Amino acid sequence: MITMNGVLKIARPSVSSLIPMLLLAACTVGPNFVRPTPPVPAHWSARATQPPVAQDPQSSPQSRFPMSGVTERSADLNAWWSTFDDPMLTSLIERATSSNLDLRTAMLRIDEARTQRAISAAAYWPKLSVDAAYSRQRLSDTTPTGSLFNSVGNLRLPGGAGISIPNPYNQYQLSADASWEIDLFGRVRRSVEAADANVQVSVEDQRSVLVSILADVAQNYLELRGAQARLHTAKENLATVEELLDLTRQRRAAGLTTYIDVSNAAAQATATRAELPAFELQITQHINQLSQLLAREPEALRGELDSAAPLPSVPADVAIGLPAEVARRRPDIREAEANLHAATAQIGVAVADLFPRLTLAANGGFQSETAGKLLEWASRFGSIGPTLDVPVFDRGRWKTVRLYDVRAQEAALAYQRTVLNALHEVENAIAAYGADQQRRRWLDATVTENRDALTLSRQRYETGLSNFIDVLDAERSLQQNQLSLDDSTTAVTTDLVGLYRALGGDWH
Repeated sequence: MITMNGVLKIARPSVSSLIPMLLLAACTVGPNFVRPTPPVPAHWSARATQPPVAQDPQSSPQSRFPMSGVTERSADLNAWWSTFDDPMLTSLIERATSSNLDLRTAMLRIDEARTQRAISAAAYWPKLSVDAAYSRQRLSDTTPTGSLFNSVGNLRLPGGAGISIPNPYNQYQLSADASWEIDLFGRVRRSVEAADANVQVSVEDQRSVLVSILADVAQNYLELRGAQARLHTAKENLATVEELLDLTRQRRAAGLTTYIDVSNAAAQATATRAELPAFELQITQHINQLSQLLAREPEALRGELDSAAPLPSVPADVAIGLPAEVARRRPDIREAEANLHAATAQIGVAVADLFPRLTLAANGGFQSETAGKLLEWASRFGSIGPTLDVPVFDRGRWKTVRLYDVRAQEAALAYQRTVLNALHEVENAIAAYGADQQRRRWLDATVTENRDALTLSRQRYETGLSNFIDVLDAERSLQQNQLSLDDSTTAVTTDLVGLYRALGGDWH
């Protein structure tokens, strides 16, 4: 209102001032997303963080392998694979991050989600289209409209002038249409919010893929080294058995033993030799799996991985952080949270559809019977004005709100389930890491005893104080426990990889 000379006048708002007023009056309906607080305990279970061996020295076997425990110290998982101090493993992981096909696909899904977000955000802007048209039309003489046109076209005005309405006739048109939906109740804003959340979903999915790929590369590499170690052990066992076979043959030639002992020794050598192809197959499978993870053809990495190398050792202790840190770090939990955010925003989109829509529209251009007069001022036409679409009764829209509300409830349960699964995975990974270390210590002590037993039984056999069955039993026990020790050593390193995977790995 403006007061001039004591007279009250009302100022008419212009279009430029009306739009900001409409935007200020706009609101956003639907529930606002509240980031959930992960339902996690303050600490890991006491059993998970206790030392992996008993404190009583009498109950702990002598072993070459030091024990590695876990602590709740804040975890820095940046390049966690570097804790193994293996340059080949580091090289494989670096190549996988740039070439793995699943990872590249996940990155494309991020671009796809971002493009979809841009499409949703385009609704903020007016729509403008320009078209040019030509048509030749003829009205039927037997219809009311065509009959009227023909009769008018035959009229003679006073003075001899006539009215000419051709039928058929040409029509040229050059026009533009513009429309802009005023987001009064936040339908567009909620759509963009949901799209932003879906972008985050794709980002976290890519991080989950990255964590999985890095862990898969490390696990296959360590299992490859484990298979090579088992092959080496089997070859050493074969050499020992063949040496024992030669000794038995010599004693048989000297008449100090029977042919039965020679047959038993030969059977043991044959059985040991039969184990070699299985270990060679495992080596080939792991090399090919690593080649696939690096998007290479089969056998592509044979040249650099075929030579055996020792399994890397594990660190003295592993920092895992608190449960709350895992809940913030794991990509699958963050993805579940983003899914919940998107589902909540979709409720707002559905609720906004229950409210009126205000659209500003304009249409104008030139229209003429002949192309020469198309751009004349007299050929102009146009219209401008707002359109208010008020839904009165649409049961489907009400049901849509219910649909998205149920989906949001499902997303909330999925979030809780993901957090719970993560806690169980970490606890189980810690338990496996400790249990396999204990098993390895006992097997290491057992192998030491087996070697002593084999040495004594051979000495007694060579001096005639023991029979050959005792030597074979000692040799079989040593072979079995040596291979079990190799399996356990591999399991300890892969358990640590599994623990890093469960903690959320490194996705930077």
